[in-house]
Amino acid sequence: MTTIRVLVESDLRATVGLGEQELDAIEAVYPLISAGVGSMPPIMRIDVPESNGEIDIKSAYLPGHSGIAVKVSAGFFDNPARGLPSLGGLMMVFDAETGIPRSALFDNGYLTDLRTGLAGAVAARNLAREDASVAAIVGAGAQARYQLEALTLVRPIELAKIWARNRERAERYAAEMAERLGLEVVAVSSLDSAVAESDVVVTTTPSTEPLIEQSMLHPGLHVTAVGSDAEMKQEIAVDALARADRFVCDSIAQSSRLGELRAVLASGLDMSVVELGQVITGEEPGRVSDDDITVCDLTGTGAQDTAIASLAVERCDLSGAGITIET
Repeated sequence: MTTIRVLVESDLRATVGLGEQELDAIEAVYPLISAGVGSMPPIMRIDVPESNGEIDIKSAYLPGHSGIAVKVSAGFFDNPARGLPSLGGLMMVFDAETGIPRSALFDNGYLTDLRTGLAGAVAARNLAREDASVAAIVGAGAQARYQLEALTLVRPIELAKIWARNRERAERYAAEMAERLGLEVVAVSSLDSAVAESDVVVTTTPSTEPLIEQSMLHPGLHVTAVGSDAEMKQEIAVDALARADRFVCDSIAQSSRLGELRAVLASGLDMSVVELGQVITGEEPGRVSDDDITVCDLTGTGAQDTAIASLAVERCDLSGAGITIET
């Protein structure tokens, strides 16, 4: 007889969020990825072209973590027009010692949104200028919200400029986030100007054509790209990546297949790239001077899912959240 804890989104929102402990838990996985510690298989993706959707399966075993998460994540990008979120899914957590199922997490994509937002903050903490105070957020969906809020954990953001193809959505986002964060948040019509006037740029779209061009970059800028996680997606032009003083990936293997590095390799361009874990440990330099241009490509890893899900399950076990079933 085994006991499985069943958790729903409300349980998880009450348990984990955009906090310092969660931020540190996500940051800690990157050195493990770079060191090749544990086991993280390639992402499995199921495309649903008729519905502009995809289902991704990610997982990882990480030494030192009590659980192994297997995440099934759905991204259906026409959903906002139906009044539905674009991301959804669930996670299963297995005991790392016995392999026995410990928990089923019906999070509706919350943990994915959370760990991706925290990953953006990790990238900024290690690569953006310490005095970065102006941010440009590209996109106005759920992840755009998490990215801006998480960014405020690590940098003194005072002004955020929001650009999206849908101006009405950008304006709604600006009003909502200004009230939530107590910052000046404005919707803008020019992406070029937004990037030119910002210290940090975060791209959060499913774009299949580059949005950030070489001409937009300027000394001191940091760009975090979180949208490209499939072979057809691309948010940053290859020549923009080539201009960067430091190009960093969460996982070179994943970025080569699904992220911004894929387009670089397809172009035949030979450029230096390091992993975020190497920057965190000091094995490789990140930002060397305030004038450096840095770019970080975050494709999203199963290691992040295991880290955030394990933390959530441990806290829920302690608090007694959710319901338990005997099997």
